[in-house]
Amino acid sequence: MTITEPKPLEEILGYLKDVSKVFIIGCSDCATVVKTGGEPEVAAMKETLAANGKTVVGTMIGEPGCHLLNMKRQLRENKDALAEAEAILVMSCGTGTQTAAAAGDKDLPVYPANNSLYLGQVERQGHFRELCSACGECTLTRTAAICTVTRCAKGLQNGPCGGTTAEGKCEVSPDRDCAWYLVYEAMKSGALDPLREYVAPKDARLRPGLRPVAPEGGK
Repeated sequence: MTITEPKPLEEILGYLKDVSKVFIIGCSDCATVVKTGGEPEVAAMKETLAANGKTVVGTMIGEPGCHLLNMKRQLRENKDALAEAEAILVMSCGTGTQTAAAAGDKDLPVYPANNSLYLGQVERQGHFRELCSACGECTLTRTAAICTVTRCAKGLQNGPCGGTTAEGKCEVSPDRDCAWYLVYEAMKSGALDPLREYVAPKDARLRPGLRPVAPEGGK
């Protein structure tokens, strides 16, 4: 789940200062759950923009916002409204914003309404926990499915630092569990050998890689 938060309205209006007609795109997946781009939020944004002198010529909810082929189809279905628009405002994650830009008219500017924060776990409605950094080189096998890259304040891969308290808390905050303490507690009744193996630094080339999941054509 990509966790997002709304950008300040002043920032959004800054993007749209020379724009009078806007088309809004939300997302049926993550942004709907997080409440930053579902139907209620898109409707509220429409009213807000209208109150600030903008005309919203149309809205849609991407199914989901990061699915390129679906986005192309949905944009075609809204071609008449888009023909009137001077810009698109996307209420999803950064991937959704880029998907809308790739799928639509290249001459129509596309602006983000949200900031993308992290990949998170939905604990309950409105409460999320950051668990994954999408590093491209997952090592959860050796750490009891606890990501120390993300959940350790220092991103350590070879055991805890010297700042772990006796209660298993992080020196950064007394309310923050030490990720390596959690790993040890989860593994102490079984084999600890994986923790004795040195893990080399992450290959940074894997993290930002602009690579498709499958070769072009899906084969």
